[in-house]
Amino acid sequence: MPQTDAAALTADLIRCPSVTPEEGGALVLLESRLAAAGFDCTRADRGDTANLFARWGAKGHARTFGFNGHTDVVPVGDAAAWTVDPFGAETRDGVLYGRGATDMKSGVAAFAAAAIDFVQDTPPDGAIILAITGDEEGDATDGTVALLDYMEGAQERMAACLVGEPTCPETMGEMIKIGRRGSMTAWFTVTGVQGHSAYPHRARNPLPAMARLMDRLASHDLDQGTDHFDPSTLAIVTIDTGNPATNVIPAECRAAVNIRFNDTHSGQSLTNWLQAEADRVAEAFGVTVAMKVKISGESFLTPPGALSDLVAQAVQAETGVTPELSTTGGTSDARFIKDHCPVVEFGLVGKTMHQVDERVEVAQIHQLKRIYSRILADYFV
Repeated sequence: MPQTDAAALTADLIRCPSVTPEEGGALVLLESRLAAAGFDCTRADRGDTANLFARWGAKGHARTFGFNGHTDVVPVGDAAAWTVDPFGAETRDGVLYGRGATDMKSGVAAFAAAAIDFVQDTPPDGAIILAITGDEEGDATDGTVALLDYMEGAQERMAACLVGEPTCPETMGEMIKIGRRGSMTAWFTVTGVQGHSAYPHRARNPLPAMARLMDRLASHDLDQGTDHFDPSTLAIVTIDTGNPATNVIPAECRAAVNIRFNDTHSGQSLTNWLQAEADRVAEAFGVTVAMKVKISGESFLTPPGALSDLVAQAVQAETGVTPELSTTGGTSDARFIKDHCPVVEFGLVGKTMHQVDERVEVAQIHQLKRIYSRILADYFV
């Protein structure tokens, strides 16, 4: 049976302009390839988001291995700054260029190619599921969440899942993600009384109150880290009054903070802390402080064990590198899958993701396919 070229499939996917929320032809292409290989394919679209669910093998099989990834990409930014067509999939000196080359059309192509060849060459006693979304780079409300909702309704289930996001900082094979920090953003609006800057006693300035609040939050030591997580962090990301006049004390000031937190905390415990700090400052300065919070995901951990061992052994066998088990970085769709089944992440070196001239070494795409193929072979042995 002819083998599926993962690099060629990556190039075909790059040529699909699937900037969130546009499907761009990427999932149509994958559905065609997977259906031809015997996968049962279902479009689990929701709202304006396109999603693809594909399964080979018996529904409900106890040994069902899953892959998750996304075909949507971030905007190209300044197209004139690119040295290539962002959707041209041009190869130069063994390097494939294009938006999504790293994040993460190469990962999707590699696990799709590995799955297609595996079921055709060595049909396993079990099932393989591919859950691919077009809404990871956006709000992620109708992407992998919608796929999992579809699976629950259809009584489909993965026993284990690998997310193919880029995970390696510098060298292929060096890192597997076994969890992620939680992420949340809090927006504050401090309201006082507007007045003339020459008569501050007649106003109630919200700026000193906001400065105090931001200082208290940024100076607070959230924790010292845990066994598998770095210390939690809080970053002030904006402070704004919108006041162009130097002789006016404004009535209002706004600010926002982003927190990346480990398993010492929950989104709710941090919300309670933020609210208590806001209330303390409001009382001290005689102003009102309104707060709005969005929790993008809770921290989670898949404890080292059978799944991480399976992936690590395949990575080491194909690269000669013993991967670190890490929880660093931002959020990913693994934060949704962890409520469904054990999940880990492994993929390419991610240094150029979201950059101008995003690119990937063609040899790494082939290497990634071999790693995924070995994982499948070892899982179904």
